[in-house]
Amino acid sequence: MNSSATAIPEIRDSASRDANRPTERVMSLDALRGFDMFWIAGGGLMVSALDRWTSNPVFGFVKNQLTHVSWAGFRFYDLIFPLFVFLVGVSIALSVPRSLERHGRARTVRHILVRGVLLFLVGIFYSGGLSGGWGEIRVLGVLNRIAICYTAAALLFTFFQPRWLVGWALAFLVGYWALMTWVPIRDIKLQSAALAELTARTGETNAATLFANTTTRISGQFEPGYNLSNHLDFQYLPGRLYDRYWDPEGLLSTLPAIASCLLGVLAGWWQLKSSMKPGQRSLALLAAGILCVALGYLWGLQFPVVKKIWTSSFVLVAGGYSLILRGIFHQIIDVWGWRTWCQPFVWIGANALTIYLAASFLNFRRVADRLAGGPIKAALGPAGDTVVALVAVALLFAFARFLYRRKIFLRL
Repeated sequence: MNSSATAIPEIRDSASRDANRPTERVMSLDALRGFDMFWIAGGGLMVSALDRWTSNPVFGFVKNQLTHVSWAGFRFYDLIFPLFVFLVGVSIALSVPRSLERHGRARTVRHILVRGVLLFLVGIFYSGGLSGGWGEIRVLGVLNRIAICYTAAALLFTFFQPRWLVGWALAFLVGYWALMTWVPIRDIKLQSAALAELTARTGETNAATLFANTTTRISGQFEPGYNLSNHLDFQYLPGRLYDRYWDPEGLLSTLPAIASCLLGVLAGWWQLKSSMKPGQRSLALLAAGILCVALGYLWGLQFPVVKKIWTSSFVLVAGGYSLILRGIFHQIIDVWGWRTWCQPFVWIGANALTIYLAASFLNFRRVADRLAGGPIKAALGPAGDTVVALVAVALLFAFARFLYRRKIFLRL
């Protein structure tokens, strides 16, 4: 799984910890979280296999949506990571007020900081830990970004009223846009092909030297390796960088990612406090989501929608779709009471961190190959890949159900 595909820790509403069954609000939250995680842990594999077997244009379209755009643009797979960051924010709105009421501010802050540090360390371990030596540690990965977003958003929610969180979110988005647009950078592209051209002209092979020797400046650039965020990673982010010269979960782009989490906090807080009827809340979430998507694409005319540098326009587009999905799941599960269909997603969403780590370290596809690969797969002909993928998905659901039924939850 590549770094930008996504990951998500489970930061749950503490109200459901000791309950035999989650509350409706937590159930719809877990279902949406599990729906999102499903596409990483097995859903994408299944769609790819079905596309190869049937060549159906529908599966081809879905398969394309389960890949990232190379740079600017937006597909469903680009939503997975920011949707989970958004849902972390929703969970913060459910859990922090209860913690403040029961334990007070000092203990709540300590709990937030401990959670954030633990998740950050899990992220370093997930990305390889010390296996490559100190210089090869990946300091900022997917889980690390979630840890920072959770800690920052939870602390802001602890010390500021929700109306001030709107100001913080806007400050992160507008401030990031201003920095990316107006702060000058060296006129050099941190890409292999561009650096190879410079090497051919100058004879210098060291990228850091080529970078330092570039004296001309330019601003308002948003291309790969040719923007303020990527340049700051190259200069100041230690350890191994995912894209060699910069990281998609880099230093500066963490600021708008915090805004993504704050958007979830505000949505969760509004759902708790709103005097609207449940159905009206669903419609309001849908309307807010559509507005955010429209504003995001409008902003994208000047500041492109790019996940790899988490542009402000990307935050609005992804946040808008997150609000829409939150509204849909709330309406179907909480308002209409249609819950049976989503139970497998609840199993996954209730243990999101465990499932994410298991999908990487256990590799359900590899286990499925041992059960249904080889002669069985060969005997099934063109359907063999699909059967193996379905076995992998069945293993995923079985594992998630086992943990859920026995109330085994890995929480930080």
